[in-house]
Amino acid sequence: MTNITKPLSSNRKRNAEELNDTSPSSGPGDSESVRKRVRWDGEDQEVSDNENGDDDETESQDDECTEKICLAMSCQFGRVGCAYYDPQVCKMYIFEDSQENAHYDLTSMLLDQVEPDVVLTSSKAEDMFIDVLRAHVDSSGSVFQLRPHKDFLPNKGRDRILSLRLLSELVNYGAEENTTSDRSSDSEPRNAYDFMRRRKEGKGDPTGQRWNASVRLANYASLECAPLCLGSIGALLDHIARMRAVADLDDEGIGGLEIRAIEYLPLKQVMQINADALQSLQIFETENHASVNSDNTKEGLSLFGILNNTKTSLGRLLMREWLLRPSLSIPVITARHDAVACFMHPDNLTLATTMHNHLQGIKNIPKTMKALKVGKAKLSDWQSVVKFAFHSVMLNNSLPELSRSGDIDILRKLSHVLEVASFKDIGTAVNEMIDWDESALWGRVCVRPHIDEALDAQKHVYAGLDSILSTVAHRISPTVPSDYARSVNVVYFPQLGFLVSVPMRDEWNEHGVVELEGWTFQFSSEENAYFKNKEMRDLDKHIGDVQPAIADREIEIVYDLQMKVLEYEKAISAACDVCAELDCLLSFADASRAYNFNRPEMSEDNVIDIKGGRHPLQELVVDTFVPNDAYLVGGDFDGLIDPQEGEDSENESISPRDNHSILVCTGANACGKAKCVPQAGVCGPMERLNGGDKHIGCFVPAERATLGIVDKIFTRIQTRESVSKVQSAFMIDLNQVSLALRNCTSRSLILLDEFGKGTLATDGAGLFCGILQHFVGRGNDCPKVIAATHFHDIFRQDILDPDSLPVTFVHMQVLFTTSKGELLGASDTGTLSAFEEDTTADHTEAEGGSMIRPGEGITYLYRVEKGLWLNSHAAMCAEIFGLPRSVVQRARYVSFLLSTRELGQLLDEDMNEGERTELAQAEEVCKRFLAWDLQTEMEGEEDVNEKLAAVLGRAPDE
Repeated sequence: MTNITKPLSSNRKRNAEELNDTSPSSGPGDSESVRKRVRWDGEDQEVSDNENGDDDETESQDDECTEKICLAMSCQFGRVGCAYYDPQVCKMYIFEDSQENAHYDLTSMLLDQVEPDVVLTSSKAEDMFIDVLRAHVDSSGSVFQLRPHKDFLPNKGRDRILSLRLLSELVNYGAEENTTSDRSSDSEPRNAYDFMRRRKEGKGDPTGQRWNASVRLANYASLECAPLCLGSIGALLDHIARMRAVADLDDEGIGGLEIRAIEYLPLKQVMQINADALQSLQIFETENHASVNSDNTKEGLSLFGILNNTKTSLGRLLMREWLLRPSLSIPVITARHDAVACFMHPDNLTLATTMHNHLQGIKNIPKTMKALKVGKAKLSDWQSVVKFAFHSVMLNNSLPELSRSGDIDILRKLSHVLEVASFKDIGTAVNEMIDWDESALWGRVCVRPHIDEALDAQKHVYAGLDSILSTVAHRISPTVPSDYARSVNVVYFPQLGFLVSVPMRDEWNEHGVVELEGWTFQFSSEENAYFKNKEMRDLDKHIGDVQPAIADREIEIVYDLQMKVLEYEKAISAACDVCAELDCLLSFADASRAYNFNRPEMSEDNVIDIKGGRHPLQELVVDTFVPNDAYLVGGDFDGLIDPQEGEDSENESISPRDNHSILVCTGANACGKAKCVPQAGVCGPMERLNGGDKHIGCFVPAERATLGIVDKIFTRIQTRESVSKVQSAFMIDLNQVSLALRNCTSRSLILLDEFGKGTLATDGAGLFCGILQHFVGRGNDCPKVIAATHFHDIFRQDILDPDSLPVTFVHMQVLFTTSKGELLGASDTGTLSAFEEDTTADHTEAEGGSMIRPGEGITYLYRVEKGLWLNSHAAMCAEIFGLPRSVVQRARYVSFLLSTRELGQLLDEDMNEGERTELAQAEEVCKRFLAWDLQTEMEGEEDVNEKLAAVLGRAPDE
């Protein structure tokens, strides 16, 4: 391979400018800052290139070596993961394991976007994947290296990345001076114990550093379920360390690499959605088999489960690929919307169902073509070819009958790739050549009669073989002595030829088989012995081994047919790809019709405007689902919607159309906030949950929706805890939020549900407050944020003023009623507390009601209303759902004391009557003493004594 240095692309130039703006004197590409590190007598010294007498050519070669972009990539079992290092900005970019298709479109997309100078891959990677890498390397002039598989082991990759200084070293302020003084004063270590102690003091505890690194790694990326990505990281870091050792004589290894950050590799054409977001939004849900001994799984209640009505295996794989990598192309998404709308048109319902049934007959043809190539095609594979030809012709015949299909892109593509004449000829040739009944009988592919004369003659001989054998047996029988064998048979065995068979005698088992004159013993079984004689050799010579001859001839004929079919391999594969896309679109049309999904309006603006949105999964498991509205604008888009238009809009609950990027939802416990957050998250981007090079647009569960592009989705909804992790539940939540803060843009969507609840209430509220202030401070770069919280104390003027904060506040509406059905209040719009709950123990009795029973006291409407609601009504919720009434009353009383700052009254509950009387008297004395004006009433010592006596309630002489 040749090593050709390519000019910097626009992306690299931009990264280089970014580095020069941040640290102009420390960039690896700056020729003035290049230093070689040399070790003399155990000390590191930096020597410049000019001092060593290096000429300009050598320096330019060193710069060329350090500016190369290296990409490590691996693909196994249909999944691909990669990592690459950009020396211009000293950043490592990673791409988590993702599903790859049969054409390796994702691999090609990654290579085209990164434009690497060096490409590394594992020796155990898939062969076709390696071919794609080689083809790209040959066309671009970069270097390709096939590394041993041991370099791509996940455990090795984890060890390498945890050794980076970015992760392992924590800032320890004030420790440098102490360390320097200790080193200067102490002498050299005298033994191994001193050496280890000195190492721990100087570099820190290795175990503690590894734990810190593993925790900090989760802030940058979630690599727990990405073994291919981890292995690629290990191979990448090993390669960079080796190159640095050769070029710079640096012996610090991986720990000395200058990596300033670790970021996700954002694909330009698809949305970034990580594993946490996929699980939180229930895009996929795998259910294990009931038996612990079975590894079988099935799809549970998930978005993929309700949308997947595909008829082909290729369609199912393609839909999963779309959901994993959503598209960012509005024109293509709109084209898919047009297709779904066409299939949902009342005039096309019957025809769409017929087309979907025809797709069911199209099997995994690429797999069949692969079997044909290697000569391992079974009878079922040939049947798949015939079915494909038949159903493709039927699909093509159905296209003109569709109404309003003139501008549908998928139908034009389908009409183009369905070469009806060619496919019809293929199906006819296969069906006329293969004898299906005989093939099923013999378990191999057999040829019909009248295809080949020589084959027909051999089959004719084989068909009359029984009469020939019977005739020969009658001719041989008189020549066999009666005491030698009671009967004689002539049999035919493929590969062995014709044999004389006689019954096996008992003495032959002990003394050996006795041969007649002219007979040659061949072999024996428990019942018969088999011999060759002159007649059998004549049959072998004139008739031959007829059955293998028939099979060999049929193989030759089928091979010619196989070559004829393979001439149309590309056309058949292209037709299967389009049929898989059609299968997905028809499946989306079925789901949109069944679940009452409507077409959204795509917009170039950074907006999510949903009218009557529903959660597509939640509404399937409840009797009645209440739809809600949502409105968000990413960044600062003043004037995006005309204020007059906002006033006249039907969306009264969310208008006046404040162009805010942040929506905060509050409300009572169990009011539905937890479903409100993912509802907007699933409903908003659902029509873009498609990806790869194939694009799709599904209708959304809403009455009306205007949706812009979302480039990334981050969630803090579910905490995926595990005993194998070194992190607590709260630390996992922090990692999810940290990942969102590091990677979000103004086009991103962030969903936060009760962030901060896993720690002390004050600390959690402070973190939540800080995150909101951070997003607000971003201004035009603020992402779209939907958050639900019970931290009500932060929404006040001295912390987060709800009146001046650019945040849209909503709450879930509730009604308060007595047990007799009388309405006490409701959470009205703009009211902080429409119904003040009485915190005294006799509240229920004072209202004339009885104990609150389930369904009484508070009614959850699950309806989003504009305004901030600062009462969680936890006590009432607890009583409704079964907590003892005495416990709830006690909780209300303590809550009341906390709100009035009179918690000290709880200390008075354990005192007896005498102690209470004494405490009351002491309180009266304190009040009289505090009411004494010492400046005006102090005249003499006697007056003071008298006044003190009066305060204490005693006589002056006491």
